[in-house]
Amino acid sequence: MTELRSAFRSLWATPLVSLVAILSLALGIGANTAIFSIVDALILRSLPVRHAEQLTVMRQGDTRASWTNPIWEGVRARQDLFDGAFAVGRVSFDASQGGEVDPVEGLFTSARYFDVLGVTPVLGRTFVERDDIRGGGPDGPVAVISHAFWQSRFGGEPDVIGRTLTLSRVAYTIVGVTPASFFGHEVGRTFDVAVPLGTEPLVRGEESYLDRRSTWWMNVFVRLKPGQSVEQASAALQAVQPRIREETIPENWRPQDLESYLTEPLVLVRASAGTSSLRTRYQRPLIALTAVVAFTLLIACGNIANLMLARATARRHEFAVRTALGAPRWRLARQLIGENLLLSAIGAVLGIIIALWGTRVIVAQIAGGPASVFLDVGIDWRMLGFTGLIAVATTLLFGIAPALFASRVAPMEAMKEQSSGRGGSSRRGAFAGTLVLAQVSLSLLLLVAAGLFVRTFASLAKVELGFVPERVLVVNINAQRSGTQPEGRGQLYERVREAALAVPQVSHAALSVITPVSGSQWNGLIEIPGRTDLAEDDRIVNQNYVSPGWFATMGTPVIAGRDFDARDREATAPAVIVNRKFAERYFNGENPVGRGVVNPAFGPGEQAEAMEIVGLVGDAVYIDLREELTPTMYRAMPQMSPPPSDVTLTLRTTVAEPLSLTRSVTAAVTAVDPDLTLSFRPLESYIGASLAQERLIAMLSGFFGVLALLLAALGLYGITSYAVTRRRVELGIRMALGASPGSVIRLVMSRTGALVVGGILLGGLASWWASKFVSSLLFGLAPADPVTIAGAMVVLAAVASVAGWIPARRAAVIDPAEVLREG
Repeated sequence: MTELRSAFRSLWATPLVSLVAILSLALGIGANTAIFSIVDALILRSLPVRHAEQLTVMRQGDTRASWTNPIWEGVRARQDLFDGAFAVGRVSFDASQGGEVDPVEGLFTSARYFDVLGVTPVLGRTFVERDDIRGGGPDGPVAVISHAFWQSRFGGEPDVIGRTLTLSRVAYTIVGVTPASFFGHEVGRTFDVAVPLGTEPLVRGEESYLDRRSTWWMNVFVRLKPGQSVEQASAALQAVQPRIREETIPENWRPQDLESYLTEPLVLVRASAGTSSLRTRYQRPLIALTAVVAFTLLIACGNIANLMLARATARRHEFAVRTALGAPRWRLARQLIGENLLLSAIGAVLGIIIALWGTRVIVAQIAGGPASVFLDVGIDWRMLGFTGLIAVATTLLFGIAPALFASRVAPMEAMKEQSSGRGGSSRRGAFAGTLVLAQVSLSLLLLVAAGLFVRTFASLAKVELGFVPERVLVVNINAQRSGTQPEGRGQLYERVREAALAVPQVSHAALSVITPVSGSQWNGLIEIPGRTDLAEDDRIVNQNYVSPGWFATMGTPVIAGRDFDARDREATAPAVIVNRKFAERYFNGENPVGRGVVNPAFGPGEQAEAMEIVGLVGDAVYIDLREELTPTMYRAMPQMSPPPSDVTLTLRTTVAEPLSLTRSVTAAVTAVDPDLTLSFRPLESYIGASLAQERLIAMLSGFFGVLALLLAALGLYGITSYAVTRRRVELGIRMALGASPGSVIRLVMSRTGALVVGGILLGGLASWWASKFVSSLLFGLAPADPVTIAGAMVVLAAVASVAGWIPARRAAVIDPAEVLREG
């Protein structure tokens, strides 16, 4: 206890050095642990299931990973080739009885989903083969719920087995509860309820996917037999592939598409870490951030080394005298170890706090998208131990070794050094200078990265959308449970639009199939009469069905021609409206109004459809903010036959918070049809979700860039202060011989300037070389952007100059008489 108090007093004697060292430790440990914990949860960690290394997922080439139910049934009939297989598709259930949606994250799974994964329920049972029958098995529609859903919806009550859960108006009997550790097969998302594939027609009715050969909506997983390799399993699958393909030929496909369908091989790919769209999106940004925090840790360690060296040098006199008075070296070593371990312990505790806070912040930023995000993130103790070991070892090495070496100095020599202010050696100064040079170089590298990412975010935030997202409410309408037949939905949706338009504070209302910047896309082939020079890829355009008034609601200008109106009905000639890019590509920028477009026959039995362009509108972002503006064609929604069960009602409001109208809009819409289900989002939230990745990178890289700049400045300040202290007598003599304060400042700053210039040159070269690795994450910038690199150099040079000038200015006011008396 006495030694602990002594260590605390020693650290308290140099509060600035101790504080900076502790913060350097904490930030280095915390940042690395937080980032690696996210990387581990999203990219590296295996699924919490039995023998995850035996899991594979079925793919076709590098792109297709989703499959039709007929294809799955072909694989299921031959699953004896493996140690089991299952299919799973995502669905969003609605637990409400109408009106605003009460969303429940669901899975349609084949019977062996839990069995193949090796998941044992904590209550009840999982699915058996008799449950996966169309319309429900002998026990009726059954469901297995997740542990989290059990706790949130049923309070963890043990009698939940046998209760009824209504999902999308279908009554399911709960038969099991999964373990708390199981979140499903997809990393980044969890589920609330799993139901058998056979019950899918009960939910979707006449629009069931089960018999559709062109609806790709499920993943197929295969578990390898013991000793079976991925290559062997793929070969076994390819041996039965021709039969499966012939049995499942999609309807209305063109001959050239069918050829690739029949011949392109099916393969199995290892899936021990599951599938994850979130992983695909964030893998490169997280790897880039991992490099950023690793460099930050190196800068922090360099700072700690410099601080500990300076602190140890300042105590040379103390340890030399204590040695002369008989203190054994092992006792000095024990004291130093205690002091540095205390400092390291404080830094590590703060590092854990920063890591816990940092992981929550990062997950919150990742979860900014439209889909719910679940990441099983905890402190990664491996990374915490690794980074902690590096930081603590740095502290111990550079805090103890110089001090122990100092205890060997003869007492008279140490006292002379103390009185003259010449403590230390030139070797220490050279080593500290090397550390600062490295810090400046790495700091510039991180500043350039931060500049690139922040400017990318700013560029995306300023993208011309082509519409006005403020004060717009997006209402998703689902009519699957409505009694209205598909052919009558057009009239139903129009009555809904009129009812919503009658709500006070709603100025415009319109319908569409696709919501801009939602990530959804619908494209197709077109033909332009007279243009035979267009390749197939040049004839693919984005498409959308919209109602009259949609462009006014969105704030997209009609440049020429007209908007859709009462003339565009199901019985009239097909009409389309195109954007500027469409006119530029297919009509050389001329006014396309009155020209024709052909929707070609896609397969046998279909007829080509001639359409007339009736309007030209401005370009608008379609999928996300990064996309290049492309040709887009809008079709009249009243001419869509039949309309889909899901459409979007877009409302322009007169209120700043569109969500405040949720209750009144719900009342108006359900008065038309109480069986419609609704979900609400401001259009601005889609814009924010589209920027989630760039916001995360800009925020974190900016933070670490500023941190690196601060650490480099502190390191530079420390070495300059040390140099001033070591050369105090020399500087005093120079001033006594007539040197001006300005010449003293220039003398001190010359070394600082050399370190800064050298570090900037090295860092500039490193930035130019490394920037190419993040080119895919940038937008509107070249990787080696000269403005960003030059700006980072100027900022770093300015901050470094201030850090060096402060101790240099202090040197310029040294009293020569006082220094000479000390000498």
